[in-house]
Amino acid sequence: MDEQELKNIIEAILLSSDGAVSATKMLEAFDEWNRPSLSELANGINQLREDYSGRSFDLIEVASGFQLQTKAQYSHWVARMQIEKPAKYSRALLETLAIIAYKQPVTRADIEEVRGVAVNSQIMKTLMEREWIRIAGHKDVAGKPAVYTTTKDFLNYFNLQHLKELPSLPEVLDTLTLPPASQSNEERITE
Repeated sequence: MDEQELKNIIEAILLSSDGAVSATKMLEAFDEWNRPSLSELANGINQLREDYSGRSFDLIEVASGFQLQTKAQYSHWVARMQIEKPAKYSRALLETLAIIAYKQPVTRADIEEVRGVAVNSQIMKTLMEREWIRIAGHKDVAGKPAVYTTTKDFLNYFNLQHLKELPSLPEVLDTLTLPPASQSNEERITE
């Protein structure tokens, strides 16, 4: 099989998939007698990335594999065409998700200790329904509380391959709007 044909097959697989496709999954699309090697597949993917460099979309790698994605600079126009508006998440939900992402594995009590307020059950339910978090087990203490971690779907949604790609906490804190200095630490925590 020539390189152009391989690129066309990879492109067709990516265009027809609902989400990210791993290299292993792509290789399953080929008959055994004409299956490319992993290095040939990687070369085809890299050539497609180069081909797309001047286009409105990118071929990116996330935790679950490879996917085509519109470049951020064109998101404004694409959003106008979408019938369903993207979900808006509360600050409490995003804080809870951030705590889980940065401190995992964590229990509900750990989250509440960091936030300084009780975790709303609806927030945990929403995060579980989105499949951004999962119960990874139970802590070996009284009551056996659930221990939460993030999932590959979380990484995929935020275009990450690994948790180490999360911005450092100082970077995250710098982007937040901090309350006026006149507020006490206790007032800041309960917001």
